[in-house]
Amino acid sequence: MSQRYRTTLRDRSQLLGTNEYSTPPSSGRSSPYGGALANGSGRENPFQPMGQRYADDLESQNDEHLEGLTAKVKLLKDITIGIGNEVRESTVQLSQMNDAFSETSGILKGTFRRMNNMAARQGCRWLWYIVFLLIVFWFFIVVWWFRR
Repeated sequence: MSQRYRTTLRDRSQLLGTNEYSTPPSSGRSSPYGGALANGSGRENPFQPMGQRYADDLESQNDEHLEGLTAKVKLLKDITIGIGNEVRESTVQLSQMNDAFSETSGILKGTFRRMNNMAARQGCRWLWYIVFLLIVFWFFIVVWWFRR
């Protein structure tokens, strides 16, 4: 029993007995249940595995599934690498946008500060100019609206 656990995956002769069965044909997959005669009656027993041939078929199926899983893992790895690259590029873009908005904020603060200084020096006269311009603008909009 302890010798069974020491065998490698490729050395199946100790697990399954002697190599009295042939390997599957190379032209395609063969059924693991074909070829065994049931009780000497001349009929094949479809439920009795064929030893080494059965093990080879299972091993080839496992290898095919392993290749499929490897391809899926590679695809997932490529997707996650793409997501990581996109996140890095987005981070750089957001950082640049943040810098641009900070610059714009500084410019607007300076403009409003200068405008407030100008308004404070002139007193309340600038307010009457703005009201007059709004009334003129409103008058032109109303005339334009009814002339259409």
